[in-house]
This record gives sequence, structure tokens and C-alpha cells, in this order.
Amino acid sequence: MSDKPVIDPNPATLPQILASLPDDTPIVMLNLLRFREVARYKEGDAAYSGREAYQKYSEVAFGKVQGVGGEMVWKGRALAGVIAPDNEQWDSVLLVRYPSKEAFASMLADPEYREATKHRTAALEEARLIAMQEN
Repeated sequence: MSDKPVIDPNPATLPQILASLPDDTPIVMLNLLRFREVARYKEGDAAYSGREAYQKYSEVAFGKVQGVGGEMVWKGRALAGVIAPDNEQWDSVLLVRYPSKEAFASMLADPEYREATKHRTAALEEARLIAMQEN
């Protein structure tokens, strides 16, 4: 297990992960987000916070979510880890429902969405994205 922060999907394992998800059923993505104090782009630090960089990403991303038939189910501030490692803290939690894994995959492939992910990467210190199926 690596101590390196995880921010973006691993392109080597993403196709296998998507293939393992059930077909033709809604998928809910649990997003756990920890923001950087200052957004960090490849070109260097920005003059704004990680939260502000994430907002730039969100302005494109949530339009793309809706464009594939998805919706924001819930968004809120994480308060405390009741059952969690002592050092695990998150700033924001989101639940996003997609009509299918295919809809999610088509959003990931969208060129405008892909361009916006630079803001997400710059914004985050660490993240988790967990695919879930409703019972």
C-alpha cells in the first residue's frame, strides 16, 4: 500500500474497474474530497484555493453529469470520521447518480470534461471515488 495521495483514476486499471460494474443499472458514485490550501497546476501554484479550482471543474462537470442523465444526489461538508483512521479527514462529500456505468464512461470520454479535470487535479490533496449500486 502506497503512502502517496490518490487524486485521479488510474488509467491502467479504470477499464477493468468499469468492466466489473453491473450493466444497465444506476451507479452512485461516492466522492470524498480533501482540498489543497492553494491549487497546484502543472505550471505551478495558482492564485486561488483548491476549493476555488474545484468550483472551476464543477462548472463543467455537473453540466456533463446532467448531459448523460446523471444527477447530484447529495453534497455536504464532512464533519468527523466516527469510524476512520485518526489521520483520515475529508472536506467535502458528494453522491452522484448515473443511469449506468456506460453513462459514466461516456462522460469521462467527453473532451470538454477531460479538459476540466485539470482543475480537479489541481484542487485536491486527496480523493476517493467509490462506485456503488443501490439495493
